Amino acid sequence: MLISSKSGRVFEMPTDEEDARIRAGIAADPDTYEMTAAEMKLLRPVGRPKAESTKERVTVRLSEEVTAYFRATGKGWQTRMDAVLKEYVGSHRA
Repeated sequence: MLISSKSGRVFEMPTDEEDARIRAGIAADPDTYEMTAAEMKLLRPVGRPKAESTKERVTVRLSEEVTAYFRATGKGWQTRMDAVLKEYVGSHRA
């Protein structure tokens, strides 16, 4: 059986017979076991944690002087630029 992921990748799933052989192999191996549903729920999600506040991806053209200044401040320069813009917005709200 073929299934598609969210990104469009296609995977071939094992047949019932193949799945039974895989499970038998797991059961026969003394160094491993098949996790229960309860054990699976205890696992941490894989990947980057969800941000508390989401950001919008935009394209903006900035002067070279501005980007050079923030890039020179090192890793996290975009976050610092965002903080400066937030401060500006906060002080100019009507």
